[in-house]
Amino acid sequence: MPKKVEKRERPKPAPETLKGWQQIAAFLGEPKSVVERWASEGMPVRRQGRYVETTPAELNDWLGKESGKPVHVATEDTDLTAELKRGLSFIHHEKQADKKPSRRVKPR
Repeated sequence: MPKKVEKRERPKPAPETLKGWQQIAAFLGEPKSVVERWASEGMPVRRQGRYVETTPAELNDWLGKESGKPVHVATEDTDLTAELKRGLSFIHHEKQADKKPSRRVKPR
């Protein structure tokens, strides 16, 4: 008797548009109440009738502006190696900027 081959479900790709508070909250990994508060404080969402929507790219940009550092929310499709390299490069450049001595003009 042949073995039964189990079909593996492929992970769903991240949607291009997040629709509704639940999807946005799941993407950010925060409770719905927190996400609603953030929206009232400037998080980019658009009202479509009685629903709200946004994109992962808009949220990543907004998170980066709020934190002052580049931010990217990891999803199942995210290349974590590339994200690690991007993060390490950012830190390396920040350290290099801190090490550069400021040019001061000596008073005569």
